[in-house]
Order: sequence, then structure tokens, then C-alpha cells
Amino acid sequence: MSLAIEADGLGKRYGRRSALSGVDLRIPAGRVVGLVGPNGAGKSTLLGLTCGLVEPSEGRISVLGRRPGSGAEQLARVGFVAQDTPVYGNLTVAEHLRLGAKLNPRWDQELAEGRIRQIGLDPGQRAGRLSGGQRAQLALTVAAAKRPELLVCDEPVASLDPLARRGFLENLMEFVADLGVGVVLSSHLLGDLEKVCDYLVVLADGRIRLTGEADDLVAMHYRLSGGREELAELPATAEVIRAEGSGDESSLIVRSPGPVPYALRAEHLDLEDIILAYLERAASPSAVSSQSSEVRP
Repeated sequence: MSLAIEADGLGKRYGRRSALSGVDLRIPAGRVVGLVGPNGAGKSTLLGLTCGLVEPSEGRISVLGRRPGSGAEQLARVGFVAQDTPVYGNLTVAEHLRLGAKLNPRWDQELAEGRIRQIGLDPGQRAGRLSGGQRAQLALTVAAAKRPELLVCDEPVASLDPLARRGFLENLMEFVADLGVGVVLSSHLLGDLEKVCDYLVVLADGRIRLTGEADDLVAMHYRLSGGREELAELPATAEVIRAEGSGDESSLIVRSPGPVPYALRAEHLDLEDIILAYLERAASPSAVSSQSSEVRP
């Protein structure tokens, strides 16, 4: 299996502050990866390391089989849409495309011009006069016209209205289909990620909390409801992620690779509920109640 990103013991410190620590990661090539975590979790640092904009303090990271930023050829293989989708306000749309053509050896002018026409941008319009959604579309077009093998997007839709967000994500998925490009998409908007991502990475406090194929994660996570004695009889392979409720009737969110006891009322969680459960556990690791203390990972 070819890997888009591979990391072993990856860490990054800024002075005394640790932004990432002990990150081990294997992301298959060709996936649309959702990178999720609260503010300060280390998402932007991880994406900066992926693009070669940041050097690790410890460990190693490989992107598409090579060290990030190791040369012009490697830089051409990765496209990057940074936070707030920055563009050059004094340059026109057409000037952005000409600049992209000069800086990127694999530049696809036909693709870039076709996308500009499709989304209705005026080539003569200065980027500083575009709406937020239009700037995001321009930044995405420039990144995709590089013809990268991996497209990295750091919170590109956070400040956009719902209509502009939908347009951005639709165009992103069109690039995935047309170019066969893999994507790493960081976002706080869990509903948007659930619509487009087939692989998930959850990050909190600089550490990886969960990774895997989205469908597999949904298949192995349950909310179990029942009495205290019933919930105490989980299989040894079941891991309690979060306890909910109290008293005689409670529920647990669990990760179980096999079937759960038939007597318990069980329902699968959607991806958003799974993400929130892991983030809540990272924020309050003592929140798992004593009734689940016998359950081991």
C-alpha cells in the first residue's frame, strides 16, 4: 500500500511549548482525509510539516515517499491552501494564473482557465475586491492547477457562508475526481467533513487520538444503553470512550472490533458523534465512570 503521509515519533516544539508530540501516522494515498481537532491541537503545525514549511524537532515525516520540501520536484507534488485562503490583493485573477505558471513546472493553464470560467470569476478583477468565497475558489484553483499528487487545505472554509462553503467543497471534490489527487482537509465544521472525507485523523493536545477509514470507524463504534450490571459485562476487546448518564440506566460510547452483547441496546454513531466523543475524552480523561473501569482496550 502506498502512503501519502508517514510519520514516526514526529514532534515539534516552539521554544518550551510542544505543538506536536509522538505522532505516529500512516495515511494511504488517494484518500480524502479529514483532520479534526480543537484550536491549539497542532493541526496547522502538522500540515506545515507535511508541506515542508516547518521542520520537525524530533522524529521523521515522509510525504509521498520523500522528505517534505526536499526540492523543487517534491514541492511541485504538494498543493497547499492555507488558512483564510490568502491571495495577492493587488494582483488580478489572470495575474495569479500567470504567476502560477511561472512558479510551477507542472502547471495546467487549460485547467486553471477552465475553472475560472466555470466559477464565473472576471480575469481582470483584482483579488482584493473578490468576495471571501471567490478568493477561496481562486486559491483552490491555483493550488490544483499545479497538478499536485496531494492537496493540503488548512481550514479553507472556516470564514465562508454556507453557500460559499458548499461551492468550495463541490469544486474540491471535482478536482479529486478529475485529477485523482489525494486531499488532507483540516476543518472545525464536522458536518462538512462527514460529507466529503473517507479517512479521519483526530488530533488533540498535540497527539493523535484516532485514525482510520471513516466507514470502518462508524462500523466499530456504538452507543450502548442498559443497566449498570449489563454495561459491566462488555467483551475484553471493547474500549470505553465515554460514559453518559448515571443511576440505574446509563449509556456508554464504546469501540468494539467485534459484536457487542445482544442484551444491550446498541446503535451505531455517526462520524460527528465519534469525533466529539474522542475530543471530549481528551479534554476530560477522567470522565469515564467507574462502572466501566474493568473494560480494557
